[in-house]
Amino acid sequence: MIKNYLKTAWRNLIKNKVHSFINIVGLSVGMAVAMLIGLWIWDEVSFNQFTSNYDHIAQVKQNVTNNGEVQTWETMPYPLAAELRKGYSSDFKYVVMTAGMGSHILALDNKKLTRTGGYMESQGPDMLTLKMLAGSRNSLKDPSSILISSSTAKAYFGDADPMDKTLKIDNQIVAKVGGVYQDLPQNSSFADLGFIGSWEMFYNANDIKSMNEPWRPNFTTLYVQMAPNINMDAVSLKIKDVKLRHVNQVLAKKKPALFLQPMSQWHLYDQFKDGKNVGGRIQYIWMFGIIGVFVLLLACINFMNLSTARSEKRAREVGIRKAIGSLRSQLIYQFFSESVLCVTLAFLLALLFVMLSLPFFNEVADKQMVIPWKSPLFWVLSIGFSLVTGLIAGSYPALYLSSFKPVKVLKGSFRVGKLAAVPRKVLVVVQFTVSVILIIGTVVVFHQIQFAKNRPVGYSRDGLISIPAGTNDIHKSYEAVKDELFKTGAVVSMAEGDVAPTETAGSTSAIEWSGKDPNLSIDFLQNGVSPEYGKTAGWQFIAGRDFSREFLTDSAAVVINKAAVKFMGLKNPLTQSLTYYGNQFKIIGVIDDIVVDSPYGQVRPTVFFMNKGSSSTVLLRINPKLSANVALEKIEPVFKHFNPEQPFSYNFVDQLYAKKFGNEQRIGKLAAFFASLAILISCLGLFGMASFMAEQRVKEIGVRKVLGASVFTLWSLLSTDFIRLITISILIASPVAWYLMHNWLQHFDYHTTISFWIFLLTGLGAISITLLTVSFQSIKAALANPIKSLKTE
Repeated sequence: MIKNYLKTAWRNLIKNKVHSFINIVGLSVGMAVAMLIGLWIWDEVSFNQFTSNYDHIAQVKQNVTNNGEVQTWETMPYPLAAELRKGYSSDFKYVVMTAGMGSHILALDNKKLTRTGGYMESQGPDMLTLKMLAGSRNSLKDPSSILISSSTAKAYFGDADPMDKTLKIDNQIVAKVGGVYQDLPQNSSFADLGFIGSWEMFYNANDIKSMNEPWRPNFTTLYVQMAPNINMDAVSLKIKDVKLRHVNQVLAKKKPALFLQPMSQWHLYDQFKDGKNVGGRIQYIWMFGIIGVFVLLLACINFMNLSTARSEKRAREVGIRKAIGSLRSQLIYQFFSESVLCVTLAFLLALLFVMLSLPFFNEVADKQMVIPWKSPLFWVLSIGFSLVTGLIAGSYPALYLSSFKPVKVLKGSFRVGKLAAVPRKVLVVVQFTVSVILIIGTVVVFHQIQFAKNRPVGYSRDGLISIPAGTNDIHKSYEAVKDELFKTGAVVSMAEGDVAPTETAGSTSAIEWSGKDPNLSIDFLQNGVSPEYGKTAGWQFIAGRDFSREFLTDSAAVVINKAAVKFMGLKNPLTQSLTYYGNQFKIIGVIDDIVVDSPYGQVRPTVFFMNKGSSSTVLLRINPKLSANVALEKIEPVFKHFNPEQPFSYNFVDQLYAKKFGNEQRIGKLAAFFASLAILISCLGLFGMASFMAEQRVKEIGVRKVLGASVFTLWSLLSTDFIRLITISILIASPVAWYLMHNWLQHFDYHTTISFWIFLLTGLGAISITLLTVSFQSIKAALANPIKSLKTE
C-alpha cells in the first residue's frame, strides 16, 4: 500500500512539473533557513560549554553607584581573591584571578608575533579543564612558566617539541613553555587565548605589592568555581558586601555590591542597566528563532495554497476513489505521502543549499559553524523535523481534498464556491504580513546603524592611525622619532596618549571640585596625553585652549569635555580648578564630547591630563596628500629603527570606530538575508497562484478578449486581487513592525525615530514585487490566442 501511495505521489509530481518545482524549491529554501538559524542558535546557546565545569563556574562582578546611576563592572581589586578564599573556603573550589588579557608580543629569537593572552593564577587551567597536548595544567605553579595554545606552538616551533623552550613576553618577561593546550573553540569567551602566563609574572612586572591602596584600583577579572552541592545564588548574596567592608570612606559612597554571574549567562545575558540584568544577545536568539519558524511556515503555506488551489483538477480522482471503496483515511494517507515525498526531496535540496551558503553565512555571522554530519542527534532532529514539516504542510490539503462528496463530483455538480478561496487569501495575507514585518525591521536596523554612524564624534577620524607603543623605546626617543617622521613627509602631526580616541584608558573617582556634593559618588574617564594629542586627534574646542609645551604650568592643567562641565554644573569652567588625589589642576579648555564607548550610549564625563611618563599609544595624522599605503611604507622603517624589538602594527581609527557597530551590522545583514528569502518564498507562492488563476480563468479571458478587452485591462483584472491582499498585509504589518522595532530601539540611549517613509517605501516595494511576480502570468494569459482558449474540451 505504501509503495502504491509513493508511486502515485511520484506520478503527480512528474505530471505537474511547475507546481512541483515551486513546492519543492519553496520548501527547501524554508527548510534551509530553518537549518541555518538552528545551527546559529545552537552555536550561541552552547557558548562556553567546552569546559566540564560549565555549570559551576561564575564571574565575580560588582554594582557600583556612580554619577547618579548604578553601573556594573567586571573588574575587581586584587585583594578580593584572597579574601574570598579565606572567608568562604567552603563555598568555592577555586578562586582564580586573571589580568593583562589582550594583545602581547611573543618573541622567539628574531621571530616576533602578536598573540592574545594574559596572566592567570595556577588553578585556572584546572577550572577551565584545558585539554593538554603536552605538559601539565599544573605548570603555572612554576612562576617562570607559560602555557601556549597548539596554534601558537605551531606558529613558533612548527613540528618541533616546544616543551621547556623559552619565549619573551613584551620584550620584558622570559617565560619557559610548560605545556601546550588544545585551541579553545570559537564559541567561547576564551576563543583567542594564545598563551597563559603565570600570575607571578604579572604581579612582579607591575610591582603590585607596593600599591598604597590595593582595594582601590580594579584591574583583575575574578572567576570562581563553586564547591560541590553549593548553591550559587545563595553564595552570591553572602559575598555582596565583602568589598564594601574593606574600602575607604570615599569608595564606600559607591556602595560596591558583589554578585556572581554564572558562566551560562556570560554570553547571552551580558547587558546590565541600573544594576539589573536586562538580557543581551538572548533577544536575538528569540528573534531569529521566530524568524526561522515563520520562514518555514511561509514555505508550508505555499504548499497548502497551491495544493488546495488545484483541488478541482483532482476532484474527480477523489470521487472515483471514494466510489470504488476508498476510505477517507486512505485518501488522507495518499495526500500525506505526496507531502512527505515533497518534503524529503526538499530536505535533500535544503542540505545542498546549506552546504553552499554556510561559508557566506559564517562570514556574515562571524562564526565557524559546520554541518554536524556525524552527529546522531542532528539526523534524528532533521528527519523528525522533515516529517513534522511534511505533516504540517500536507495537513490542510489532505483534510480538504479528502472531504469532497463523490456523488456531486461525479455528477459534475461539484463547485468549489466563492468561500473556498478565502483560506488561500488569508494564507497569502499571512505570508506577506510576515515578509513586510521582516523588511521594515531590517530597514530600521540599518537606519539605526547609519544614524549612529552619522553622530558627531568630537574629533576627525580621517587619516588618523594609532600604533601600540609596546615598549618604552618610542617614548624615550619621542622628539627624534617625530623629526624622522616629519622628514618623510608622510605625517603632519604626532602625539602620545594612554589610548586612542576610540578607547577608554580607565576611570577615576578621585576628582573633586568647588560645590561638589560630598555624598556624590563619581566616575570620570581619564586619559593621559602629550600636548600634541588634541591637535593630532582634531579636538573641537568649545572654550579655552589646548595643552602647550610653551606653558610649563600645563603640567598642572586639565582639559575636560562638555559632559563633564554639565555634570559638575560649572558656569565658568575656565575659572575653575579640579583636585585630583589632593593636587590642584586648572581647567584650561573645554572640548566637544568625544564618543569613546558605545556610539549608541551617552558620553561620560572625561578629563585629560598632560602625561608625564610613557604612553601606550602613538597617534599619527597621515599627510592627506599621500595615499595610506605610501604613507605607511614611509612610517614603518622609522618605527622599526627606533623600536626594533616590536613588530610594526597599526590601526586606522576610523576602522576601530567602525568595529563598534559590528554586532548590530551582523544582525542587520542576517535579518536582510532572511527577509530576502522570505520574500523569495512568498513570491514563489504568488507565482504559482497567479499561474493557477490564469489557467482557471482562461475561457473568461478569451471571451473578454474577443469582446475587445485590451491587454492592460486583462492584466489589471488578474492583478487587482493580489494587490488587495498585499495592501491588507501592509496595513496589518505596519503597526506590528512599529511596535516591535520601537521596543528594540529603546535598548539604545542614542537612537533614531521610526520615520513614515520606511513604511511607505516598504509598502511600495512589496506592491512592486507583487506586480512583477504576477505580471508574467497575467500578461502571458492576456496575450494568449482566444481561439485556443475558447475551444471546448
